[in-house]
Amino acid sequence: MLNSQRSLSELPKMSAASQAEKAVLKEEFDWLLKEEVHAVLKQLQDILKEASRRFCMTTTGLESQLKQENFILGSSPMDQVKGVLTLQGEALSQADINLKVNKSTQALHFTFRDEKQWKLQQIQDARNHVNQALQLLNSRDDSYSFKSGAEVNKLMDAVMLQLTRARNRLTTPASMTLPELATSGLMKMFSPPMPGDVMVNFYINLSKLCLTVYQLHVLQPNTTKNFKPAGSSVMHNPGAMFELNNNRFEVSHVHKVECVVPWLNDTLVFFTISLQLCQQLKDKISVFSSFWNYRPF
Repeated sequence: MLNSQRSLSELPKMSAASQAEKAVLKEEFDWLLKEEVHAVLKQLQDILKEASRRFCMTTTGLESQLKQENFILGSSPMDQVKGVLTLQGEALSQADINLKVNKSTQALHFTFRDEKQWKLQQIQDARNHVNQALQLLNSRDDSYSFKSGAEVNKLMDAVMLQLTRARNRLTTPASMTLPELATSGLMKMFSPPMPGDVMVNFYINLSKLCLTVYQLHVLQPNTTKNFKPAGSSVMHNPGAMFELNNNRFEVSHVHKVECVVPWLNDTLVFFTISLQLCQQLKDKISVFSSFWNYRPF
């Protein structure tokens, strides 16, 4: 009985202590909304501005002209495909490709026709997502007053969605069918024209610029092979089949060469850091939210 009376008598003290703790936490949470959130937003803005700048670096002394960078693919003597690709922002402004079909023949040589450029959609999309993330952050300047943790979380979710999409565009090349590759605008870019038994594809994979060359042979109508058209894929393997203009083809050889684009690697690092900052801020909001939702009495 005495124990129960003592417990009841301590309730006001416990309640007062709880109220004091809540007041302290309320003060800390208000500081978080007013000060720390804006500090994190400023960090994110600075990082993403740097990421955005990487996509459109200009030539020194010529601020209106995008910087041209040459990348050598296939430097090994064993590589049957060698190329020099010129990347200018989000587009390949020149491509010089040598393909050695077999040891006994002279290498085939192809270049982009004059004034032709091939836009790398992955880079363009990634840059657009970064700029959309920046627009979201710019919509909440230092004078803006956040009313709740939920409002901050909503902004962080929207920014993280754009950054995740930007990263995914660089880490996940588009899948294509072989007929789509054969009829793409890229095949019409070269001089001399690509022969009918050769196809090429360019894409970004993480921080690498990749060139894939397919050698084909026509399947004769009387072939005993079981014809099964290949589906959509980033890279097709030898033996893959497809039909185009009433002709059936099979991939006989696949050659892939690649090289690292340093500034793409930088942007992927910026995306990772930014996503971590967003998540850390959400975690801090979550700590306070869990307290408000907890009722000891």
